[in-house]
Amino acid sequence: MASRHVKIAPGGRVVIPAEFRKALGVEVGDALVIELKDGELRLRSLDAAIRRAQEIVRKYVPEGVSLADELIRERREEAAREERE
Repeated sequence: MASRHVKIAPGGRVVIPAEFRKALGVEVGDALVIELKDGELRLRSLDAAIRRAQEIVRKYVPEGVSLADELIRERREEAAREERE
């Protein structure tokens, strides 16, 4: 893993070296997710953070199951119950 020495500029700004930005696939103005874990700052592109979250959720959701479809079905069932009452 590559490492570089950077300094904190006024306002708490840190410049991410160009080679790191390129490796992350990020450009000026892109959103990043920053995490403090075990005394380290970790940066991820927003796309990488979303992919990671999807991987975590996929461990608990069977293949072919859509959580959005499940939620819609549950809401419709709930609405139908409320109409009957």
